[in-house]
Amino acid sequence: MEAVGQLTGGLAHDFNNLLAGISGSLELMGLRIAQGRLTDIDKYIAAAQDAAKRAASLTHRLLAFSRRQTLDPRPTKVETLVEGMVDLIQRTVGPGIAVETAAAADLWSARVDPSQLENALLNLCINARDAMPEGGRITIKATNRSLDLQAAQAYDMPQGHYLSLSISDTGTGMPPEVIARLRTLLHDQADRTGNRPRPFDDLRVCPAVGRSGAHPLAGRARHDGDALSSPLRRRCRPGRGCGERKFFVSRQAGETVLVVDDEPTVRMLVTDVLKDLGYLVIEAGNGAAGLKVLGSDARVDLLGTDVGLPGGMNGRQMADAGREMRPSLKTLFITGYAESAAIGDGDLQPGMQVLTKPFAVDALTARIRELMVHPA
Repeated sequence: MEAVGQLTGGLAHDFNNLLAGISGSLELMGLRIAQGRLTDIDKYIAAAQDAAKRAASLTHRLLAFSRRQTLDPRPTKVETLVEGMVDLIQRTVGPGIAVETAAAADLWSARVDPSQLENALLNLCINARDAMPEGGRITIKATNRSLDLQAAQAYDMPQGHYLSLSISDTGTGMPPEVIARLRTLLHDQADRTGNRPRPFDDLRVCPAVGRSGAHPLAGRARHDGDALSSPLRRRCRPGRGCGERKFFVSRQAGETVLVVDDEPTVRMLVTDVLKDLGYLVIEAGNGAAGLKVLGSDARVDLLGTDVGLPGGMNGRQMADAGREMRPSLKTLFITGYAESAAIGDGDLQPGMQVLTKPFAVDALTARIRELMVHPA
């Protein structure tokens, strides 16, 4: 439950993203119907349904993770389990940390309690996150290991076939008291199974303070022909198209807005509204891509960006870096976090405003109008 508490900020941000996709799609659908413009309706229906399905999936995963029940060790495809946890882990560790996965193509199944393994995996990733306050990378790797008698004696483990699940990071390592607490947590989960097979048979924590960590879990594997056929992959979501709508906003020809958001539905909705207003739009899915545009010769009159962006650079950092190159750059932070998260340690500079998700279309247009009319 301590781990569940760590999820709050990231889950609130993601739910606000999804709510913005649902409410924004429904609002634009209503406007299009009132205007008699039905060509974009299917696109907004699909966007709202997709956001609703992902919200339901997120809720299901959270409920599955937090349930308390009798342990149930059973043959498990660990690759599938890890793949299903990647989104939750990414939300927990935050956008400043990249989560990478890899697995053997012929990975064996292992006899574990899936919920307990998920719990252990998430706690290890939380510890890795805490060792990387400035950001970094977590790598989750699953491999097959066959220990002969000599290797088994070296590890003080029974001879046999194992599935090894390791979590490594680029952080500073863990102090001894944290390692001790982690061992207690994970071994307590194993011991509660009584005489039944343990959720995992061995834990080895290798980091020392000042060094990056590698945290392997070894689960007893079963050779029953139940092999996994494909390596773990990170999923990416493609961007969406644009629509039309007219508002009366004073603007100059060629004015351009750079929209940066890793949530494709929100990016699509903001882009549609901006194009309806008559602006040219450039889209980017992360801070690095957005900064590349800001460092180019492209015209950018306004930056509209999420704060919690993946890839090691958040929206505030990108905006501050952009202002070093473009001192008069106007910025609208469109964020699922609390407004204070966009401000950070200091106040917003002139020409910067915050709009929290979910938002009404009228609120978005009002902020754009105010920023475009007034100089930075």
